[in-house]
Amino acid sequence: MTGFSADWLSLREPYDVRARSTKVLAAVSTALATLPTLSIVDLACGTGSTLRALAPQLPTRQSWKLVDNDLGLLLRAAQASHPRAQVTTTPVDLVRDLEAVLDGPLDLVTTSALLDLVSESWLERLATEVAARRLPFYAALSYDGRITFEPSDSFDGAIIVAVNEHQHRDKGFGPALGPDAADRAIAQFETVGYSVVHGAADWLMEPQDRDMQAALLDGWANAARETGQQSLAEIATWLTRRSDALSHGQSSIRVGHIDVFAAPMARR
Repeated sequence: MTGFSADWLSLREPYDVRARSTKVLAAVSTALATLPTLSIVDLACGTGSTLRALAPQLPTRQSWKLVDNDLGLLLRAAQASHPRAQVTTTPVDLVRDLEAVLDGPLDLVTTSALLDLVSESWLERLATEVAARRLPFYAALSYDGRITFEPSDSFDGAIIVAVNEHQHRDKGFGPALGPDAADRAIAQFETVGYSVVHGAADWLMEPQDRDMQAALLDGWANAARETGQQSLAEIATWLTRRSDALSHGQSSIRVGHIDVFAAPMARR
């Protein structure tokens, strides 16, 4: 799996927190409200952002197993805490050992910013294994291909096309779903008999959010270069114009994400 730096995860976390769909969070909380204790596994946990966002929404005592393939991130995730949460961390290769992670007593499977990195076949495998265990599943912050800029630039569309093409490249799970991830997850879980609640979870960046905007602009420019769809000169000129707008306090960006909560339907 392609790794992410702790610095990047730290930079994006406040935007993730604000973006998470309150409708979907409420559905998760309601579904689990009557359980006296909760056992939760968080897939590709990073530094523990899902725990920090979700634990306060859950009213009961919680046991969290945080799994990731990055030992450095797991070391930081071990520091994640909440008064009602007991935390353990485990290094796991989710490509190889997904089923093992889901075995044992569990009440909820969670993940954030993962599904757009995985392949169609891995997502099918995940949905099948989760459904076989009748577990609810909460997946936050799947990128859905929407990027809007204010003010707009004539070259924005070309960059967005290139970025979305780049999102489909292999991130360690096979050809990635990229912007199609949330729609495919909804379809997969409905296919296995789950009810699904979903909602927009967009990043909103105002002119004062310079560090986050600068990181995104640089990342998108690099992605566009790697696709080779536009000339290096065109990309560099676009980046200069967008960076100038940012430095003059005139840039705002919205990036589309979708949150999903899938729960097994009650049996009659």
